[in-house]
Amino acid sequence: MAKFYNELTTELKEFILKQKLFFVGTAAQNGTINVSPKGLDSLHILNSNKLIWLNLTGSGNETAAHLRLLNRMTIMFCAFEGKPLILRLYGTSRAYHPRDEEFKNYEGYLSKSLGSRQIIEMTIERVQTSCGFGVPIMEYKEDRDLLAKWTLNKGKEKIQEYWKEKNQFSIDGFDSGIVDI
Repeated sequence: MAKFYNELTTELKEFILKQKLFFVGTAAQNGTINVSPKGLDSLHILNSNKLIWLNLTGSGNETAAHLRLLNRMTIMFCAFEGKPLILRLYGTSRAYHPRDEEFKNYEGYLSKSLGSRQIIEMTIERVQTSCGFGVPIMEYKEDRDLLAKWTLNKGKEKIQEYWKEKNQFSIDGFDSGIVDI
């Protein structure tokens, strides 16, 4: 049975901190709905109604583009081991780029990466838990190191070129704001 909360409880914060993977969902008013998996110790809880996470360079930049148009976001965590649980966080979000003062204020809370393209700030408006009985039990083995190696091999200038080429617009043509015009 689903339960709703207005904020994260201590138990839910502890659950989040143990997770190795979470999913982010965003959408604009029209176009493609996006759901992205996130990991690599990239999330930090600021308080019971606010968290930040590091959006690393990837093949697309849907989240940032969607947030410029419609700032709604859902984050979902699933227990893949231990007691079954699905946790969804609903709220509004904003993407901050390395050029933004907010990015500079938040970056100390998160792991450093050459591929850091945005820090996403989420204000949590509603929290939902549900059973998770249908989620499989899976064992965490290790984080992949491919993204870190890729960014180091590219270097800062080539990553910024990649942003212009691959991350400036969503697949629906929405501007992500990554290029300062």
